[in-house]
Amino acid sequence: MSDRRLEVDRVSKRYGDTVALDSMAFDVRAGEIFGFVGSNGAGKTTTMRIILGVLAADAGEVRWDGAPVTLETRSRIGYMPEERGLYPRMKVGEQLEYLARLHGLTKPDAAAAARSWAERLGVEGRFGDEVQKLSLGNQQRVQLAAALVHHPEILVLDEPFSGLDPVAVDVMSEVLKEKCAEGTPVIFSSHQLELVERLCDRVGIVRAGSMVACDTVDALRAEGGEELVVHAPQARDGWAAGIPGVTVRGEEAGRTVLALEDGADDQAVLAAALATGPVREFARRRSSLTELFRHVVSTEATEAKQSGTGEHGK
Repeated sequence: MSDRRLEVDRVSKRYGDTVALDSMAFDVRAGEIFGFVGSNGAGKTTTMRIILGVLAADAGEVRWDGAPVTLETRSRIGYMPEERGLYPRMKVGEQLEYLARLHGLTKPDAAAAARSWAERLGVEGRFGDEVQKLSLGNQQRVQLAAALVHHPEILVLDEPFSGLDPVAVDVMSEVLKEKCAEGTPVIFSSHQLELVERLCDRVGIVRAGSMVACDTVDALRAEGGEELVVHAPQARDGWAAGIPGVTVRGEEAGRTVLALEDGADDQAVLAAALATGPVREFARRRSSLTELFRHVVSTEATEAKQSGTGEHGK
C-alpha cells in the first residue's frame, strides 16, 4: 500500500474573536476511510473547505504526498459538500458530464464516466431529469456521482449519508470501500456514529476547533474504559449506589450501565442485582463510539458553560 497521505498540519482559522480552528492536525492515509466527527460548530466543515481551498487558513498547511496542496492538486480531489452544490435546473447526465469536463476529461470519457456512476449509484433512470425533480435521496446520490466522476485521487465528503434510506446507505458504503481498496484516501464527516464505527479505519473526534482524539475505533473504545451492563427488570433506580468502586453511568427500564474501578468486585454487583430479583443480563463491554462521543460533547458543553463561550466555527 502506498504511503501517500493527506496531511492537515496545525491549521488555524479565526473570524474576528471567534476561533473556528485551533491548530487542527491529522492525516488521512492512502487506502483509508477516516471518520471526522464532532458536534455542530466543532470545525469539521471549515476544515474541509480549507482542504479544498474554498477558505484560506490563517496558519498551518495542508499537504498531499508531502507537498503543499495547490490548485492543480485540488482539481484531483472529489468533494461532496453538506449543502448540495448541484445546478437544480440542469439534467443529471448533462451535469455529470459538465463537471467531468471541468476536471479535464475528454467529452467521450466524461460521457462514459457520467453514465457509469449514474448506473453504479442507482440513478441511471433519472439521467435525463432535472436535479430539482429528484427526491432528496436521489439528489444525494447524484452529488456523490459528481464527486467521483473525474476519478479523484482523494475523497472529501461532508455528511454524505444525510437523508439516505438504508438501501442507499449500503450502496454508498460499498462505493467508499471500493475507492478505499483502490488506494484512495477517504475522509467523511457524519453524525451517524454507528455507521462511522462500522466503516472507518480511524476516527477523529473534533471539539472546539481542535482534534481531541484520533485513533482506530477499537483503540478509542478501549480508552473509554470497560463497562458492566446489568439488566435486572425488577430493580429500582439507585440499586447499585454505594457499592465500592462502582459508578452508575446510566439507568433505564431495568438496564443499568456501570463503570468499575480497578479492583472493584463484580460479584458484589451481581449479588446486589440478584437481591432485587431475576437478572437477565450481566456482561462487560467496551464503550461504543456513540457513548465516547457523548462524553466528549458533554465535556465541551461543560467547559463552554464554565468559560462563558459559545460554539466555534462549523
